[in-house]
Amino acid sequence: MPASAELRAAIDELAQAQGVRECLRWFTREKQWINERQLELCRIPAPTFLEQRRAEWMLEQFRAAGCVAEIDGPGNVVAQLEPSGPHRPLVALTAHLDTVLAPRHPEDISVEADGALRGPGVSDNGAGLAGLLAVARAMRSSPPIADARSDLLLVANVGEEGEGNLSGMRHLVGESRLGPRIRAFLVLEGAGTDRVVRQALASRRFEVSFTGPGGHSWSDSGAANPIHALARAIAIFAEHCGRLANGASDGVRSSFHFGVIEGGASVNAIPSLARGKVDLRSESDQRIEEMLGSLTAAVERAAEVENLRATGSKLAARIREIGSRPGGKLDENAPMLLLLRAVDAHLGIRARLECSSTDANIPLAAGLPALAIGAGGRGGGAHTPAEWFQPEGRDLGLKRVLLMLALLLRE
Repeated sequence: MPASAELRAAIDELAQAQGVRECLRWFTREKQWINERQLELCRIPAPTFLEQRRAEWMLEQFRAAGCVAEIDGPGNVVAQLEPSGPHRPLVALTAHLDTVLAPRHPEDISVEADGALRGPGVSDNGAGLAGLLAVARAMRSSPPIADARSDLLLVANVGEEGEGNLSGMRHLVGESRLGPRIRAFLVLEGAGTDRVVRQALASRRFEVSFTGPGGHSWSDSGAANPIHALARAIAIFAEHCGRLANGASDGVRSSFHFGVIEGGASVNAIPSLARGKVDLRSESDQRIEEMLGSLTAAVERAAEVENLRATGSKLAARIREIGSRPGGKLDENAPMLLLLRAVDAHLGIRARLECSSTDANIPLAAGLPALAIGAGGRGGGAHTPAEWFQPEGRDLGLKRVLLMLALLLRE
């Protein structure tokens, strides 16, 4: 939806205000500083549940910028540009600390000849965290908003990836003393400026396990084999669930995959345990329930077949939920989205609306205004060792973030 003439004029005027203009220039002038901070932070391993070292580094960076900062109970780094009154409303700018893969050695994060970073987590979410620090530095060096009605809260949060189950954001929204004061969330997720996540993709994760007494591959031959049962369950589930996830005629996008399989200790031993972890996602809660029904039926059938085949000891099966991310959506006419559209028009950015699973799931599910956007530059290969980030054009993304915050803080 095109921005109104009044809103476009307001943004034009805002961008020319002295403090705002200086902040926008800072992002271009300090490109090298931002790149160096991103390299440094990405070389600090921060796999989910083990984010403490990176959190402590971020805390030092916020304090060095002159911010008031602390690490809360779950491990989130929470910072403000300056102390604020206990009842002042807040606008939160967030980026998650954790990565799916982590570098084992500093040299696993490299800088290529063209300035691109390469290695696990450099884009997701090295780009977001670097953007968070850049915004803090820019706004501290030249406070842009003289008539702000809200204060800015900067959060580097834990538990976004894998089995973290959005723990950091759950605490911030539902348990933190600051939560009731936050009236809008802008989430920095990865690189780019070409996507805006306004719809939270719901997901549920499960661990499927088969257990038996195990035994020797020869002398105990005939005992039920948990790995055989797990493999059969996956095959049955994939066959029956594929049409729900990939071939639905109703236009509802869904997906499933087993991302982890474990079991066995030796090639000549019948294992006593086999387990797999599966991720179910859909734009529809009902579709997730249908996929869960297919998973349950597949596990039951696999256990039945393996136990019928076995001439010795039998096995048992269990499905355990290990994560659940709620869905939610920001209306197309929501003021926050209209503001971002107007900022994009001012900067010449063309972005598509998307449905994805991010930290924004939690505030959106709670009915709070939230959007997830990239922090500029370009990136790819997320969740792989060959992940990359190209900082060229990063300043455009950061200018977008700054203008968006300026508008939100004045509302």
